[in-house]
Amino acid sequence: MTSAFFSDLPLPCAIVGMGVTGTAVKKLLEAAGVSNKSILTFDHNSVEAQFHSSAELLTQGQPKSLIVSPGVPLQSSWIMEAKKTGIFITSELSLASRLLTTESLIAITGSVGKSTTTCLLNAVLEQFCSSFFVGGNLGTPLAIYAMEVLQKKRPRAERVVLELSSYQLENFPELNADHSILTYLTANHLERYNSKHDYFETKWVIEKQTQKSLILNSNGGELQSWLQKREPRLPWIWTNRQDPLMAQHSLTQCELLGSHNLDNIAMAAQLIDQAGWPEAAFEGLKKFPGLPHRVENLGVHGGVRYINDSKATTMESVKIAVQSVLESLNHHQKTLHLLLGGRDKNLPWEELSTMRMNPYIQTYFFGECREKAKYLSQLGGSMSVTMLEALKLAQKKAQWGDAILLSPGGTSLDEFKNFEHRGEIFRSFALNQ
Repeated sequence: MTSAFFSDLPLPCAIVGMGVTGTAVKKLLEAAGVSNKSILTFDHNSVEAQFHSSAELLTQGQPKSLIVSPGVPLQSSWIMEAKKTGIFITSELSLASRLLTTESLIAITGSVGKSTTTCLLNAVLEQFCSSFFVGGNLGTPLAIYAMEVLQKKRPRAERVVLELSSYQLENFPELNADHSILTYLTANHLERYNSKHDYFETKWVIEKQTQKSLILNSNGGELQSWLQKREPRLPWIWTNRQDPLMAQHSLTQCELLGSHNLDNIAMAAQLIDQAGWPEAAFEGLKKFPGLPHRVENLGVHGGVRYINDSKATTMESVKIAVQSVLESLNHHQKTLHLLLGGRDKNLPWEELSTMRMNPYIQTYFFGECREKAKYLSQLGGSMSVTMLEALKLAQKKAQWGDAILLSPGGTSLDEFKNFEHRGEIFRSFALNQ
């Protein structure tokens, strides 16, 4: 018998995209008593999916619902056509959130900084909260939490923290957060959105789905200027690294590297304050060391410092990482060897052109977009087919005390499984020097 939580879900339903999210949805539906015969699976690439053609899915499977994974554009012609014919379109988060009852929900989004801020809150909750869940775009899908609660494998959490991408916000009208954080706005995913404005609007939907307060970073790229003519629907709490809470709780002494991360710490501190969490929560901010693949300091090897920022797939992320590393190099007059490239997603590489004036930055281009990135950025430097080739070249040129930074700007999918895979290859090379 199907759980009451999904009694109104039109069946059969088709899970579109069988990656981590789609797999989690299937487990949740099965745990809720939805018959396997009523669950269809579609993925162009997964051999385990029942359907690999959208046309066959619609004609043979005849689904009445599509549960669309975030990586699949809702603007796909076949999905838009399916919606016109009356097929119900939903998402993993929409279904999983039906099982939320007493949980206090915190939502976090932004072009950059959202994963670090989410993990800061995870470290905070570890200090005082006995039952919580942190996931979403980062880590465990909400569907897994919902399934485990439904199966009584875990207690219901007091607090749920969700990192949300723009793709997830497109298809999550049920979001109902107590507090939210918007970390930063800058151009991203323009291969999927018609314009930067459309991308920003997708992020901004979080304001309409928050009930108590929205915490905003006044150093958040274009965020402040973009909101100048908008009226708050609920309290907007602007903050940055100069927030009085930073001095009050000695938060400038945190383990997290990079001055830009002080803004992330300030947002987390404001969340603690707005939510009324105990003093112990601030200790979690001080102890958090940082995330893998995000300006991750791998240490000095062979006299050269290696920094893994494989997650950086926006120009703003690259600029932030470069500035963070230069802060530690400038007083020694050492060179930063910067690896740029990967697969392009129609981003403004020309924004990096200001770096050509800095004599202590040496660039190395690699991957599918190496020629485009070099041309638009107007930066000098070599071009290599693969990241490893570029890295080996940088290692040969680096002098004692220099730093090699992988902050590519482009995505990893031209050469690697994902940004984690790219970062692990970089890490492995560094640790063997």
